[in-house]
Amino acid sequence: MKTKLEFSSGGIVINNNQVLVIKTKNLKNEVVYTFPKGHIEPKESSQDAALREVEEETGVKCKIIKKIKNIKYWFVYKGEKILKQVTWYLMQPIEIPRGIHLSDSSCGIKEVDEVLWIDLDKVTEILSYKSDKEIISLVKQQLNKG
Repeated sequence: MKTKLEFSSGGIVINNNQVLVIKTKNLKNEVVYTFPKGHIEPKESSQDAALREVEEETGVKCKIIKKIKNIKYWFVYKGEKILKQVTWYLMQPIEIPRGIHLSDSSCGIKEVDEVLWIDLDKVTEILSYKSDKEIISLVKQQLNKG
């Protein structure tokens, strides 16, 4: 089986003890709740990609507070085994467009079905991926220290 490397980055955006989550579909067309992320374009830094992806997927402009962690995982897509590395950044919003409030709202972006602000204490309950639950747990630990 052919193997390929992929690099993505994304943001954990926190505002007033709420975290930005997207409702979308995975490669199997299943509904998932996750954090905004996407591929790093050629000649683009992981930081720039994370900021761009968060804004493209949610409409929220952010600034990076700090790098959280790199996460690696394997998956198979169209007969190819893919090792994906995602660099996650803790972010703070600097501009939240009208219509994206601190409550459920539709965003109108085709790859994202819904943009939600979820209480930090409750977000683990709706996240679909184990790696997302691990990242938010790490973020909570860091926030409690600082």
